[in-house]
Amino acid sequence: MRLSSTLRAGLIALAALIGFSFTTAAQADSGKIHIRIVKAGFVIGGSAGSGTLTFQGRRYPLSVGGISYGFTFGASETNFYGTVSNIRRPGDVAGVYGQAGAGAALGAAGAQGVVLTNQNGAVLTLSGRQVGAIVSADLSGLALSMR
Repeated sequence: MRLSSTLRAGLIALAALIGFSFTTAAQADSGKIHIRIVKAGFVIGGSAGSGTLTFQGRRYPLSVGGISYGFTFGASETNFYGTVSNIRRPGDVAGVYGQAGAGAALGAAGAQGVVLTNQNGAVLTLSGRQVGAIVSADLSGLALSMR
């Protein structure tokens, strides 16, 4: 049975596309990340902090900054630990991560968990403890940069 040239060309293009996507995914790597964020606000909130990326056996210092808008009242500190995936080099973790969320912490500790993606395709999977007195339901952006 003979395949038409159009069908044959389509199958070749599909095979090349599938091969390219496997090659791209295979080249991506992952690392470990720790981020400490201090957040405070009244309607408009701000956050700042620092962290460390461990990637391919090396440690890279990070700076954290952000802003939120919505219902935010109080102050808190959160220590996140987790992984960053889909990166090819340390600089891929730098960028802006956005999220919408709600949460509260009073006194001792509240648990947090989040998955974020930036414009480079880096995926942060984080969990941690939040300490402070804060109530929030807001849209927020988190900016990570290499120091």
